[in-house]
Amino acid sequence: MSLSVTPPARLDLSVPAGNGLRRGFTTGSAATAALKAALLCLRGQSARVVDITLPGGELLAVEVRAARLTDAGAYAEVVKDGGDDPDATHGAVIWVRVTPQDSPVMSFHAGEGVGTVTAPGIRVPVGEAAINPGPRGMLRAAAHEVAGHEAFTVTVGCVDGEQIARRTFNPRLGIVGGISILGTTGVVEPMSLEAYMASVEVYVRVAVHARPDALVFTPGKLGRDFARDTLGVPPLAVVQMGNFVGAALDALQDALQEQARADGPPVSAPPLLVAGHPGKLAKVLNGDWNTHSAHSGMAMNAVARVAARLGLPGALVEALHAANTVDACVDLLAGPDHGGPDQGRTVWAAVARDVAACLHGRAPLLPGVRVALFALDGRPLADESTGAAFPPDPLSSPHSDGGTL
Repeated sequence: MSLSVTPPARLDLSVPAGNGLRRGFTTGSAATAALKAALLCLRGQSARVVDITLPGGELLAVEVRAARLTDAGAYAEVVKDGGDDPDATHGAVIWVRVTPQDSPVMSFHAGEGVGTVTAPGIRVPVGEAAINPGPRGMLRAAAHEVAGHEAFTVTVGCVDGEQIARRTFNPRLGIVGGISILGTTGVVEPMSLEAYMASVEVYVRVAVHARPDALVFTPGKLGRDFARDTLGVPPLAVVQMGNFVGAALDALQDALQEQARADGPPVSAPPLLVAGHPGKLAKVLNGDWNTHSAHSGMAMNAVARVAARLGLPGALVEALHAANTVDACVDLLAGPDHGGPDQGRTVWAAVARDVAACLHGRAPLLPGVRVALFALDGRPLADESTGAAFPPDPLSSPHSDGGTL
């Protein structure tokens, strides 16, 4: 008796996201598709469309712009499609050149238009191509799918990538020479448009109308997964607000005012938990309520101001201000030269309290606001509240075994 194997689900980008907007795919997915087309070319096969496996296990069909053999291997191009998200790399031509190598472990190189990391704080070591861990895993998986191994030298480039990178934070991040190859899910969710801002208002109103015990706002996947998997918050009460922190809070305040007019005093409003990465949430301390990189500065100066207020040494404050990412600030504050984990907890707790107060001031009808901050790897950084905030139990990491903060 043979066992049937369930085929992987297929993600159809022609089907709109829940907010009615079109999804796209990341530069990491574009590079993966180009690599797969190049590897097929090495095997004597040509493909105008290739299927790539996303980190979540779904298949995604991606069109190939060009593929050909080279003297040492093969080359292919894919046009990156950002969907309805105003990404600087939308429409960019991502190319891959692949050659066989003796080492069994794939090696990655930056071609023309892809940057090289020159400063710490990025999830890629200094001196290496700016290809993030997620895309590296996808590229390795594609090689195993086609060839059964990853013994290849893979060079990823981008046509006009150095010019495109000037419209990104890469120069400030210490990434020189071009763009970064990014993506954790492989898919670009349309979260940063005016139309999405309108859809956030709808999500907020629906959540308030359901009269939940508490609401959760989150910029992205980290906070969403924490609310769902760790706290068990019903999906209807979780609003993924993207970059539109101010718009989400304004919509919440308006919805609560309407509810109060309908119900009469006293106002019965649920507490709010806002969970996410300080690289997004701390931007509100600079007055940036749209946290998209095109509309806001970076959050390191806000962290540095808090550290200065707490009386930390001037050299550390300057280092925080000069850091190229907020995760570099996390590492600085945790270092033994700066007080170790206790010092870091003190600073992040103050940041979280300031953010909570700032958010509460924007939506004063709330009984309380709780802010949970996490590092990119899921480590909890802080858990602070104003007023009566939800939930009362200690936070744990969304990627931990349940240990509390």
